[in-house]
Amino acid sequence: MEHNESEKHQLILKEYGKNIQQLVNHVAAIEDREKRTQSAYTVIEIIKQLNPSLKQENDQKLWDDLYIMSNFTLDVDGPFPMPEKELLGKKPLPVGYPKGEIKFKHYGRNIEKLIEKAIEIENDEEQENAIIYIGQLMRSFHSTWNRDNFDDGIIIDDIKTLSKGKLHIDLEKVRENALFESNTRRDFKIPHIEEESHSHKKKHHGKKHRNGHKKRR
Repeated sequence: MEHNESEKHQLILKEYGKNIQQLVNHVAAIEDREKRTQSAYTVIEIIKQLNPSLKQENDQKLWDDLYIMSNFTLDVDGPFPMPEKELLGKKPLPVGYPKGEIKFKHYGRNIEKLIEKAIEIENDEEQENAIIYIGQLMRSFHSTWNRDNFDDGIIIDDIKTLSKGKLHIDLEKVRENALFESNTRRDFKIPHIEEESHSHKKKHHGKKHRNGHKKRR
């Protein structure tokens, strides 16, 4: 008997206090379902009144806590389903991290991905625009790590290293035209995005042709 009494008054969620826990125990023991449901709603409102900060909480969290405090015995017509007991205390799945070592950590993984995309570009002019765009990004990243000792040649060497010698651009051309300066605009789109854009324009043009409208120049 003493063991049952201690379980009855056990605080399951200490942040709500003993009085709220006792209210939940009382509501869970009400036999009439409709009255039990109404009382559960009342307890939620009492919790909000006693803890103004909880008014900003998601209502589902408060109802989940109510079910937890009842040790998952509260059978009511609430606005949210009872959470699964098995999920309580279950460790979250480990967060996956990209595999493979980053060659230059100050540039990050995205620069390597951009270089991979630039290698796939067959048009020489578009590929050069891609290299210039990447060089501008790399210069901005590099300057945050080493402001004093900087040269465009470093960026070009790093591009060659990351592309395994597949991407080239003339150093003198870069210096004379300040191509790696951030204010030198170059448009570079990832290949598959260009294809989607071209496909969209083609469909759009087709619709106009079928409707008998001529394209204005």
